[in-house]
Amino acid sequence: MQYIPVRYIEPVFRPPSEANSLILQVTNGCSWNKCTYCDMYTQPQKRFSVKPEEDVLREIEWFSQRYSGIKRVFLADGDVIALPARRLLFILDTIRQYLPEVTRISSYCSPRNVTRKSDEELKALYDAGLRQVYVGAESGDDFVLKSINKGETHQSTVDSLNRLADAGIKRSVMIINGVGGTRFSEQHALNSALLANRTQPEFLAALVLNLPHGEARFQQGYNGQFIKMNQHERFLEMRQFVNALELKSTIFRSDHASNQLVLKGTLGKDKERLLQEIDLAIEHPDEAQLRPEWIRPF
Repeated sequence: MQYIPVRYIEPVFRPPSEANSLILQVTNGCSWNKCTYCDMYTQPQKRFSVKPEEDVLREIEWFSQRYSGIKRVFLADGDVIALPARRLLFILDTIRQYLPEVTRISSYCSPRNVTRKSDEELKALYDAGLRQVYVGAESGDDFVLKSINKGETHQSTVDSLNRLADAGIKRSVMIINGVGGTRFSEQHALNSALLANRTQPEFLAALVLNLPHGEARFQQGYNGQFIKMNQHERFLEMRQFVNALELKSTIFRSDHASNQLVLKGTLGKDKERLLQEIDLAIEHPDEAQLRPEWIRPF
């Protein structure tokens, strides 16, 4: 059997839009890994670590010798931007050297890791090929962010997103529908919309809260005040969120596997149409094109 010098520590996650990208795992897990809603990196083997540079180089060389026409590369796992700029630039330069047809390199990105990079370093990362990052903002409300132990604030997220934009790096921002529960739904919706308005991301996505291991850990952050929303309540929150958005040219999606109501459009030109589709789901769910519950894994 031929030896393949590519090592993935499972599970490996990537955004839906990176389905056709080469997944290059340069870190394992998440250096924060304290968010109460997330179980992506909770397995023992997913403890945060950094792959040695020589291993990354060997894997890039291996791919270059066996595959041609690679256009996109996604750097995994969930916290690649935690690496020092020097190390990231080494990886990006190596990709450019051995995979010259690559036109876009992307990764997940935490706002706190942007804070640790200078403006010059962010621009250097863009110039070296980092074209897009996926930022799980989750909420724009400080109380909700604290309750889910995100380790960020509204302002820290806004600042990081705007600095990324200044460097030329496109941003895909994710908000979680229902993460504040019924009690904190309004402030979550309005402040999340405010965050988007203040940053004007190129892409904006809404996912639905998923608690695969139950609510106990999640409830601790809310001191027992969290009340899980039902489908109808989530649609009401989504309407409030979209209605408060004042975006100029942002591609909006709620088509993740967790979404029962699939929405696609560009904001703001499609805002009224999207609101009409949400209203139909609220007022006449039997007439709306909703995903059946058995299809959704959440």
